[in-house]
Amino acid sequence: MIRTATPDDVPVLHALVRELATYEKALDEVVATEEHLAQALFGDRPAAYAHVATADDGEAIGFALWFLNFSTWRGVHGIYLEDLYVRPERRGGGHGKALLTELARICVERGYERLEWSVLNWNAPSIAFYESLGARPQDEWTVYRLTDDALARLGGGDGRGAGA
Repeated sequence: MIRTATPDDVPVLHALVRELATYEKALDEVVATEEHLAQALFGDRPAAYAHVATADDGEAIGFALWFLNFSTWRGVHGIYLEDLYVRPERRGGGHGKALLTELARICVERGYERLEWSVLNWNAPSIAFYESLGARPQDEWTVYRLTDDALARLGGGDGRGAGA
């Protein structure tokens, strides 16, 4: 079953985020707390949304966390899937596909024209899964990221931000 996350799901979502980070060999990069997730998902100005995959007994076994993006070329919103994760022992049961199907349904229902995400180059099982659904890599694009000191410098942390 797939359902929209509720505030009561924050602890399990946080645990699943940490499991995903462990799988991606990046647990040391997780600084988000349950409070961060609660604010991002359920605060006054939600920045993200989440859906939870549950087992027959109601146990949360996976999630999709996403936010809206916008295509200037198409002139409409889309969904950017930040994280999709199903616990390893529960994979193969259709939960990942069900989560993606729900996001695709939201796109179609709301007139969004893109559902996008990134996948680590070494994650062959996920790549094969996504391609089996008809997703295609956008290999002409390279993702760039600013964080930490570089972000602070560019954003004015050293007095030389925008307009300098």
